[in-house]
Amino acid sequence: MAYRGSPGVRVLPNAITVLAMCAGLSAVQFALAGQFQAAIAAIAVAAVLDSLDGRIARLLDATSKMGAELDSLADAISFGVAPALVLYVWRFEGNRVGWVIALVFAVCIILRLARFNTLLDDTEQPPYAKEFFVGVPAPAGGLSALLPLIVTLQIGHDGWWNSDALVMVWTVGIAALLISRIPTLSLKTIKVPARAVAPLLVLVGLLAAAVITYPMMALACALAVYLLHVPYAVRRHRWLAKHPEAWDVPPKERRAIRRAHGAGRRLGLRPPRIRRVAGAARAVWPRRNGGAEHGVLLPTDAPRMRRSLGRARNWRRIGLRRNQSRPSTRDDQ
Repeated sequence: MAYRGSPGVRVLPNAITVLAMCAGLSAVQFALAGQFQAAIAAIAVAAVLDSLDGRIARLLDATSKMGAELDSLADAISFGVAPALVLYVWRFEGNRVGWVIALVFAVCIILRLARFNTLLDDTEQPPYAKEFFVGVPAPAGGLSALLPLIVTLQIGHDGWWNSDALVMVWTVGIAALLISRIPTLSLKTIKVPARAVAPLLVLVGLLAAAVITYPMMALACALAVYLLHVPYAVRRHRWLAKHPEAWDVPPKERRAIRRAHGAGRRLGLRPPRIRRVAGAARAVWPRRNGGAEHGVLLPTDAPRMRRSLGRARNWRRIGLRRNQSRPSTRDDQ
């Protein structure tokens, strides 16, 4: 609350958002100059800045409605307009169909951001919904659309991976993921345990070294891993929807619940089927007229049960009773 009186601090998150927008627009200028590596780097910088502005605003208690609207507009430019124009300049220049594909991608980014803003005011969502995005988020979608260009820059020559048809299909596929309702994991809700902090820092150092040494390869691998996580996110979302007892528990207890359900499936535990047991009992426990003899079927009498069930089925199959004689064939004439 003390930060409310400091105008400079309140402007900081919005300044970061403006920087992200400038980075995205600079990617278009780099693409027009033929510097596609710089264009990809500019959009990647915009993605990093976009992940920081909201966190800094919440940390400094400097959130505002203007900041939220500015963030959406900056995302539309940096991850919708800029990647679409970079792809058009790189592969579709002079191609009318390519221009349509670029327009479709930009429109899908804007629709995805509009839906995200409307979901912020939805208070009827289940508690686990905050762990997921609805569709692929805008920064990941903008960078994923550039994956054919990244692969081409890494390999160094043309091939099937940058053909016009494949790039069009890939761009439309990423646009469909943006506006889809497929759940994807939200990094905002991931909590790192204390014992995993040191290995995580080592991993961050290795990732930084990979980005500096092999930037295009590292970015391509990161995008591939992100896209491959989508089936896991869908599976996790469905599991949480079916297990309300795991909605408001810590991750450790949630894992225990998952293990308990998994153990039950491995053991093959099912509810007893009363009708089949009762039918089998009637078949193997025939009532005698005197009522003095009643057989008790033990687990060791399984062959006897099968024979009894087999006889019962055979009599039912031919439509006769045990004490009923076969009708005369004269009546059939």
